Amino acid sequence: MIRLEKRPSPSRVWTVATPVLAVALTMVAGGILFAMLGKDPVAAIRIIFWDPLFNAQFASYSRPQLLVKAGPLILIATGLSLGFRAGIWNIGAEGQYIIGALCGAGVALALYPLDSFIVFPLMVLAGGLGGWAWAMIPALLKTRFRTNEILVSLLLVYVAEQILAAMALGLMRNPEGGGFPGSRNLQQYPAAANTELIAGTGMHWGVVAAFIAVIAAYVLLNRHMLGFQIRLTGQSPRAARFAGVNPNRLVMICLGASGALAGLAGLFEVSGPAGQVSIDFNQGYGFTAIIVAFLGRLHPVGILLAGLLMALTYIGGELAQFTLGVPAAAIQAFQGMLLFFLLGVDVLSNYRIRLGRRGVA
Repeated sequence: MIRLEKRPSPSRVWTVATPVLAVALTMVAGGILFAMLGKDPVAAIRIIFWDPLFNAQFASYSRPQLLVKAGPLILIATGLSLGFRAGIWNIGAEGQYIIGALCGAGVALALYPLDSFIVFPLMVLAGGLGGWAWAMIPALLKTRFRTNEILVSLLLVYVAEQILAAMALGLMRNPEGGGFPGSRNLQQYPAAANTELIAGTGMHWGVVAAFIAVIAAYVLLNRHMLGFQIRLTGQSPRAARFAGVNPNRLVMICLGASGALAGLAGLFEVSGPAGQVSIDFNQGYGFTAIIVAFLGRLHPVGILLAGLLMALTYIGGELAQFTLGVPAAAIQAFQGMLLFFLLGVDVLSNYRIRLGRRGVA
């Protein structure tokens, strides 16, 4: 008989090992999935994880794309991790990402064709405030009416998607675009363009912001009273209340911070790699960042590494679609397996596997 026995305290070994084991199990299960689709499983796994970095045919394009894809994932996941550590579940970062992009792009389009250094800073400010304001909706509803922030933040994603479509087809549509949906190309507006800081590296202001967010989150969680309150609330809400932690204040701070970072990620994406507001602007970064946050164990440094790994699956997945004809849905399922296995094997951090019957007192 196999049973689970509660550990006295979480295992540090398994806490570190579970992400690695989850990645390995994902490779095995993904290989089986690709084989069922009639694709070479070994070739598919190699293309996803190896070729983007070390195959001379693809590396010149793929390596810069690693930072381009990782930037928004790390930025959003860092914000989400603050709330997740406190037991505050913002599942609607995708909506905050969209609203931040719309607010930032709206400033650029309103000021077009002004050629001034102040345009891009104003866009950054608007993007962060847009994401923050969208996150304040579930925050206020939770603190005032005790609604569930998971449901409210998630449903607001679909509202944000409808606003995005309305803007791409209406108010923000390019008047010189021949009636096609989508805004002006911000990359062709020098004052608003989020261009590469170092040519050929993929490093832009969004990547810089992601690295700054990781450092700030590390300092906050380990050297600041607010970080202590976040960790204490996540480990023992009752003890946190006795220690004088205001739960409503913490909800507002955590949801606001995660929303602002998601909004910034959207702004840096719409002014850089995406270039314009379009119906299909959102790439699912807000949802994938949830996987990144948990894969990184809600630790800033772990999130940095997990973001790079997940970005690799994005780039490798695109190569697998191009070279092997792997369906896009299969790549999305492969990425979802990572969270599934991570949550599954994470049980081993808190429980031991025991064989045999339970002893009778």
